[in-house]
Amino acid sequence: MRLSRGLLASVVAIAASAPIMAPQLLAFPYHAHIGASEVWSEAPLEPVALARVLTRRDVLIATSPLARLPESRHIFLTRGGWRWLWLANFNHDGFGLTRAPNEAVIINRSNVATDRVYASTTYGGIRTSRTLSGVIAHETCHGMERHYFGVAIQFTISQQVFEGYCDFVAQESSLTDGDVAKLRAEHRDHPALPYYEGRRRVAKALAANGNNVTGLFEAN
Repeated sequence: MRLSRGLLASVVAIAASAPIMAPQLLAFPYHAHIGASEVWSEAPLEPVALARVLTRRDVLIATSPLARLPESRHIFLTRGGWRWLWLANFNHDGFGLTRAPNEAVIINRSNVATDRVYASTTYGGIRTSRTLSGVIAHETCHGMERHYFGVAIQFTISQQVFEGYCDFVAQESSLTDGDVAKLRAEHRDHPALPYYEGRRRVAKALAANGNNVTGLFEAN
C-alpha cells in the first residue's frame, strides 16, 4: 500500500521530532543512573566525576525554596555535534536547555572530568564557558520555576527574572564583571548580557525583600 504524500510527510515529521521529546532515541552510547537522575552521554562517563558534578548541582538547587529534593532529571551530555544541533534546534549557541514537557536537560559541549561546558560560538572575542554543575543547576531550576508557579510563568514573567533567578541559584554568570565592563566601554551588546543583568537584578531584589522568592516572582 502506497502512502499519500500528506501521510508520508506526517510520518517523516514524527520520526524527526520524536527525539526532541525522547532524546535517548538518538542512541547516546553511554548511560548511567546517579542518585535520582539518569544521564546519557556521547563520552564515557566516569562515575566518581559525574557524582561530583551532580552533588554540586544538588547543593546549588537546595539553596532555593522552590526545590523539591531530590529533583530527578533525565540529563543528556553532548559533544556539541549533530546530537546537540538536532536537540537544541534554534538554541544551539547556548550552554544548555530544558524541554518543558518532560524537563529533560540537554547540555552542549561538556566535560564531566573538568566540570565545564563550552558555548558553540565566540561573540566579539569573548568565548564563554561555565561549570557543568552550574548549567545543570540552572536548567533544573527552570523546571522548579514551572512546577512551583505553573508552566505559563516563563511567558508571563520578565525574562530577566526567569533566567536571572536560575543564574542566581547556579551562582555564576556566563560573563565576568570585566567582560561586561569591556562590552559597555565599547558600546557592544552580547546575548549573555540579559542573563548577567538578570542575576544582579534578582540578587538585589531578594536582598531587599528578605529572600522572599515568591514575592520576587509576584512582583515581576
